[in-house]
Amino acid sequence: MAKTAEPKYGGLIFDFFGVLTFNMVEVISSFEDREKIARGTFLRGWADPRGQELFRQLELGAISQSDWNEGFGALIDVAPENLLARYLHDAFPAYHVLKVARQARAAGIKTAVLSNSLGREPYDPYAGFDLHNTFDEVVFSADHGVRKPDPVIFHLVLDKLGVPAGRCLFIDDSEGNLAAAYRLGITPLLALDEEVVASRLREMLGLPDL
Repeated sequence: MAKTAEPKYGGLIFDFFGVLTFNMVEVISSFEDREKIARGTFLRGWADPRGQELFRQLELGAISQSDWNEGFGALIDVAPENLLARYLHDAFPAYHVLKVARQARAAGIKTAVLSNSLGREPYDPYAGFDLHNTFDEVVFSADHGVRKPDPVIFHLVLDKLGVPAGRCLFIDDSEGNLAAAYRLGITPLLALDEEVVASRLREMLGLPDL
């Protein structure tokens, strides 16, 4: 009797912000409109070396959310109080992608979240997503002191999943992170629109449209 061919992909690794949530460009635009600041203000702050370092330190767990609020608030000239929560106010769940993640896991595909995390105190951006019951593994950068695109964090999540790089898909909205994954042999998929991503994943995984 002929042996059944092994499926091409046995693991799915999802970024969190902008993949399992609304598109971050839209989230940022909504934040700027609520704060009554010019469009582009946030991204200019993010691109500034000082802004980059603040995000890096927060993602590594080296500074607190309160530290980030103070530093980034001063950089873009907005009030620091609860700034991270105000910034992420519209980072609602990307239900189409989350549905595919559950569908894939039910089909026997290992699933993981790999997030350059933004802390969980005093504001928890992951609350309400039930990540630990939805995915097989959840890896937050701050918990390990390493962040994407460092290959160390990709090896960490691969080891936790127990699936080789060549049989994993990685979904992210950052081309730099996708390039890092590709260099390790992981198949990258750029996420900009949740419906497009959900459709593409079903096609690549051979999952039916629900």
